[in-house]
Amino acid sequence: MAKPIIAIVGRPNVGKSTLFNKIAGKRISIVEDTPGITRDRVYADAEWCGREFTMIDTGGIEPYSKDIILSQMRRQANLAIEMADVIIFMVNVKDGMTAADQEVATMLQKSNKPIVLVCNKVDAPGEPPMELYEFYNLGLDEPMAVSSVHGRGVGDVLDKCVEYFPPESECEEEDDTIKVAVVGKPNAGKSSLINRLLGEDRVIVSDIAGTTRDAIDTHLEKNGKKYTFIDTAGMRKKNKVDDIVERYSVIRSLNAVERCDVCVVMIDGVEGISEQDAKIAGYAHEQGKGTVIVVNKWDAVEKDDKTMEAMRTKVYETLGFMQYAPVVFISALTGQRVENLFANIDYVADQNAMRLQTGALNDVLTDAVARVQPPSDKGKRLKLFYITQASTKPPTFVIFVNDAELAHFSYIRYIENQIRSAFGLTGTPVRFIIRERKSDK
Repeated sequence: MAKPIIAIVGRPNVGKSTLFNKIAGKRISIVEDTPGITRDRVYADAEWCGREFTMIDTGGIEPYSKDIILSQMRRQANLAIEMADVIIFMVNVKDGMTAADQEVATMLQKSNKPIVLVCNKVDAPGEPPMELYEFYNLGLDEPMAVSSVHGRGVGDVLDKCVEYFPPESECEEEDDTIKVAVVGKPNAGKSSLINRLLGEDRVIVSDIAGTTRDAIDTHLEKNGKKYTFIDTAGMRKKNKVDDIVERYSVIRSLNAVERCDVCVVMIDGVEGISEQDAKIAGYAHEQGKGTVIVVNKWDAVEKDDKTMEAMRTKVYETLGFMQYAPVVFISALTGQRVENLFANIDYVADQNAMRLQTGALNDVLTDAVARVQPPSDKGKRLKLFYITQASTKPPTFVIFVNDAELAHFSYIRYIENQIRSAFGLTGTPVRFIIRERKSDK
């Protein structure tokens, strides 16, 4: 089995995300003094007393709300409860016991999972306040006083959780997975794609732009391979982002790109590709990530036998720096061609991690120089002596030359095209480092 799972649940604004971040040791879930900030399930790995485990932060549970977002948040919390080995039920000691707390407690008891009752916002040192004892009426285990902001009592809570973990012999390390960040503008269909790939409502989907706020990890095994899909918040133009929560969301999305292996750039096929799409794809390019460009909502586009090729041409015209990336046309709503994504992701991940033999590289370099003579300036001609691969992810090559100033970017681009023609490197950017070396050495 995988690592033990702890789910943190409770009403909105009781401090679940603050506790989640405190245990994780970094800010993963967005924390604001506003109810309903966390909506989907947010995952993080952590360790305590030598035991590794996975935590799930959930949106606040509003038992009676009929609001579409709140009702889906409640569904997400229920899914987290089903997956968990241990449940941390968090309440706010300053609010006292509420009817919603009682409803959530009843729901948790039906799960037959171990429940650790945590009374948060006990910020003052010393004896816990009298309000703490009111929570014995929930019929759960002894309430534990915690200040998630200051970290007081968090160690005791984790000690209690570890007691409920399955024996260590039953747990095993997870294999390496391909991390895939799904990025794009708001309402491009990112969350719908994740749900379609999983075959379940893993993340909240609605027509309201900005529904997804956190970067949400989802684990999936397909054809013997393991993937982690990271659903991200939609990224609007910087001058349109004035809400602090949305600003945090964009930062999470950019961080997701930094830690992924492959970036899926989602484009709304109905709206077409835009300048903002180019900026999002440009960030993936700058980070050296393998990229698959996905044109979504293709079922809603009026088309003939030339529409797809026209869109592909438009994409490459707008993304002139990303001619190497494959373009896939899908419909997350109907599932059209969604299965093709896995083959593209696998291939791009392999290309991004490809290591080429030095001898073969120098054969390509020699042939390229013989075909097109290197540039010269003031009677001095560029000489390319040698090429070798320095690293992967992305493939990075070092070219030794006689004068780095003569190595014009256009000629290096020509060398790149020759290498791509010989070895593929589809879907991945390529980096070059130019180093000077005297010819007599």
